[in-house]
Amino acid sequence: MKLILSRKGFDSGSGGGPSPIIGGVPISLPIPAKPHNDISRTRYCDIGLGAHVRDGAALCHHDPFFADGRVAFGQQGAAAAHLANQGVGVGDIFLFFGLFSGDGHAPHHRIFGYLAVEQILDVAAGDAPPNFAPDHPHFLNPDWKHNRVFVGRGVRASGASPALRLSVADGPVSQWRVPDWLHVRRCLSFHGDPKRWLPDKRLQSVARGQEFVVDVAGDVVAMAWLNQIVAAIESD
Repeated sequence: MKLILSRKGFDSGSGGGPSPIIGGVPISLPIPAKPHNDISRTRYCDIGLGAHVRDGAALCHHDPFFADGRVAFGQQGAAAAHLANQGVGVGDIFLFFGLFSGDGHAPHHRIFGYLAVEQILDVAAGDAPPNFAPDHPHFLNPDWKHNRVFVGRGVRASGASPALRLSVADGPVSQWRVPDWLHVRRCLSFHGDPKRWLPDKRLQSVARGQEFVVDVAGDVVAMAWLNQIVAAIESD
């Protein structure tokens, strides 16, 4: 079983800044749709986020798509190839994280949702979108290389629980406090450099990159931690 930490939403490079925390709720803002190579039918105002961006009528890359306990999340190109090379498939779990600030919180990385994969759709092969996400952008861009959409159970957090925070309180946003089992194993993809694993259960995360994968099969401690994170998301 694979656990995937998946970076999504606004940051300094995509969108110009962090997503907001408003009334205790983290609101992950989809990145803007890229002109000419990212067909979209969804504007920020269509999904109730027009007030949180400079141009509410602008098109966005609405992904991951959450609806009634279901999630559709697409990936393509090199990032999709990385997931395939890591053996990510049905039964694995994505933990979505992003950069957030506001409501008394300085900018920091935090987990804001999860997806337990039940199905992988191959867009290039002609697989149809799930009925709860007919306008998912990956199905509107079938020519993207390695274009896949992961579908399954999941929700967004409705609160900013401390248990879902990744960034350390007294350091840069890219420095995370990680669970004991991960710090001991030091087995997260893209984080093979031993210098990234710092004392006091800290990790200097890479500056760019979308998905970081770790195999947790047979690791009882890791699975217990993952279950706690999912419970924190669902109970917020």
